[in-house]
Amino acid sequence: MIHLNQTTKGAAFMIAAGASFALVNIAVQQATMGAGAASTSVAFWQYLIALGFYIPWILRNRKFVTTSRHKVLQVVRVVLAAIGVQLWVSGLAYVPIWQAIALIMLSPFFVTAGAGLLLRETVTPTRWFAVIAGIVGGAIILEPWSDAFQMAALLPVGAAAFWASSSLITKRLTREDSAETLTLYLLVLLTPINTALAFSSGFALPTGAIWVVVGAGLLTAAAQHLLVKAYSMADAAFLQPFDHLKLPLNVLLGFLVFGFLPTGIMWLGSAIIIGASFYLLRDESKAA
Repeated sequence: MIHLNQTTKGAAFMIAAGASFALVNIAVQQATMGAGAASTSVAFWQYLIALGFYIPWILRNRKFVTTSRHKVLQVVRVVLAAIGVQLWVSGLAYVPIWQAIALIMLSPFFVTAGAGLLLRETVTPTRWFAVIAGIVGGAIILEPWSDAFQMAALLPVGAAAFWASSSLITKRLTREDSAETLTLYLLVLLTPINTALAFSSGFALPTGAIWVVVGAGLLTAAAQHLLVKAYSMADAAFLQPFDHLKLPLNVLLGFLVFGFLPTGIMWLGSAIIIGASFYLLRDESKAA
């Protein structure tokens, strides 16, 4: 039997979360760009379904919903996440998924810098190297500079900034709150926010989008839980390069489902991303 240390488990949870989010992204783009559903309506149902998945657990463990001693931070975290969700879903309605993922790769810069400045984590040269290598690998795959950017392409950039801020608060809260508590606060507090935002477009979904959104909701519940588990086991700065691994997954799924394929050298970029992630894992394991 293989026994994994905490940082290795954190990396594994981050990779699993990235794979889940890649499937969510495909489902959301299919519902918005493919079936014509309003992005605010998709976000509302996506997170409401994710919350519904947790209801049986909530009924059995009511104390977890109210045990956090940092309720203000919980609210701030969720508001930042909600803004990121709306910007991201709106972006996926107009921007090919590979281009959106290229722009969201700005998030690790915000998280790594914030982890050192706000959380007082050690951002070693190896961690910076892995983050930068991941960005370089993403650029090789996607060549975002070769496309004529539209204003909608700025939406994923905004999502990157808000999600990075939310991730830093999440990491801070994992010192005292469980993964279940953090996931539930996110899903419970997102519901009224998404409800208010969806009023303008209505709550109805096209027939072709209903089951796609149901799948996105269930995967969202899993992805959020895996993400929090990752942050509870390892430093935020350490985990960011493993977030890059979802990039080749998104590109591959985007090609299989929509035919979106960037002009970059996909496999070379993917090799750099994967190599940087496992180089960091090996270095951290030796240090441990």
